Amino acid sequence: MNYYIRMPQKSVSILFILLYSIFINGQSGPDFNILLDKAFQKLYQDPDDCINYSQSLLISDQNIEHKIILQNIISQAYAMKGDYVQSVNVSTQKEVYEEKDKLSYFMQVFGDYDLADQYQNLDLYDQSQRIISDLLANKKLLKSEDPKLKITVAELYQLQAINFGINRNYPLAIENLQKSNQYIDNHNEENRIISTENKIFYSSYLLKQNKLEEARKLIENVIVHLEKKQEQPFLSALAYENFSKYYFLKEDYNKAVENLEKGLAKIEKLPYNYLKAKIYESLSKNYFALHNDEKYYEYNKLYSELKAKLDSNNKEGIRYIIKLVETNQNKNIEFQKQNEQKKIWTLASVFLLMITLSVIYYLIETRRKKDLKKQFEFFAKQKNRIQATPVYSPDHTVEVVQTEKIPENNKLSKEKEFEILQKLNEWEKSDLYLNKNMSLSTLSAQMGINTKYLSEVINNSKGKNFNGYINELRINHIAHLLKTDPTYLNYKVSYLAEFSGFSSHSAFTTVFKSVTGMSPNAYIQEISKNRVS
Repeated sequence: MNYYIRMPQKSVSILFILLYSIFINGQSGPDFNILLDKAFQKLYQDPDDCINYSQSLLISDQNIEHKIILQNIISQAYAMKGDYVQSVNVSTQKEVYEEKDKLSYFMQVFGDYDLADQYQNLDLYDQSQRIISDLLANKKLLKSEDPKLKITVAELYQLQAINFGINRNYPLAIENLQKSNQYIDNHNEENRIISTENKIFYSSYLLKQNKLEEARKLIENVIVHLEKKQEQPFLSALAYENFSKYYFLKEDYNKAVENLEKGLAKIEKLPYNYLKAKIYESLSKNYFALHNDEKYYEYNKLYSELKAKLDSNNKEGIRYIIKLVETNQNKNIEFQKQNEQKKIWTLASVFLLMITLSVIYYLIETRRKKDLKKQFEFFAKQKNRIQATPVYSPDHTVEVVQTEKIPENNKLSKEKEFEILQKLNEWEKSDLYLNKNMSLSTLSAQMGINTKYLSEVINNSKGKNFNGYINELRINHIAHLLKTDPTYLNYKVSYLAEFSGFSSHSAFTTVFKSVTGMSPNAYIQEISKNRVS
């Protein structure tokens, strides 16, 4: 995952349905509102307790839309635990009612939002963004004064902000959080929670832009507010974890550890497993910086074990949602014929399904971290290596490094190779290689290119493997910024490493030296000296 905390955003999306229940077929009453409000509160106190409580309500309530609401709360609780298979399973059980065309406009919008959220929980950000973009293009939805629709729009903008954050577009992420705030107020708990989450995310994006003091003031106020309430351990732990990043960037690792331990204490006995994994990871990084080997290995082990379980469940969740999407498409063929708009959505879903199936294997194979020592040894050998750049000839061919030929029936054509090189050239202009989670399988999925062919072209045309290619792009990018923008000369090396997408200060220093022939500090000194002279 990114240094950014990705939390299940559905966790605040249900309370607004309280308002909706008043309008359901004249059947709603205050009793259901009170019970649903209690279930929502339990979501931030203990997801297991929330599941048990909501399931007891589900058994006794026969109202179809009430059941959908309760199932969404249960789905949220599983997502907050990191059990994505159960989250997808429960969320899609509502399809058994098979009367989506008879549901209100609000419930149809909410169903699409729920699917976008499920995709985001499973790291399928492009699929999530497509749904969000379609919904936010609806002027009727954006202009609605209906409180339940306004809060839905606030949630959609929050989701979109997270997608931009994942892609390191922090100005747009902040812009979308500001749009989200325009659709909320503080007249109920639901609005207050969304507002609090937006502040936490906002401070995170400020840190990413090195606006440290502005971020500090914001997150300190959030923590003071949450400590007064003492009702939402999940949000408190998330806020403390975010505050620790401020001290990490200030290189005050003891203070960072102090805040992380406060956050961990809030949820240590609760099954908020994804957030726990992030805190374990951050603790191991800070203890590593403090040269406390015992604590480093302790928390690194906890992180590795929990992360392995979460990754496994995530992969199973992806498989499961693909099967469910396919099954749902088959069931709704007749309905799609009657409704042209839903027919177009179905065709888009089929196309999405084909893309998702093509990347599943590669997502499974992706590993985002390597052993630090091995990484240092590898890049140390590359210190004086001269990197080759592909040269395009007038007839659109490329001079490439010769590699072992593949069998004739699988040979990549010159036309396909040039097409892939063009896509790579365009992709290099996007700065997406700065994303810490970028991998060969992720890039192949984004470009719609077979991983084998993409790897072959990179090896042949760039003269290095995928990791070497990505790391050189990152170093060239930050070296250019240091040379052209004096602001970056004042940043700490630890921030430059984080900004460039590296997992640690030492890995960044090693790769920087292998590409430029000097350490980051020496390079900065040289640039500064030349500016003075």
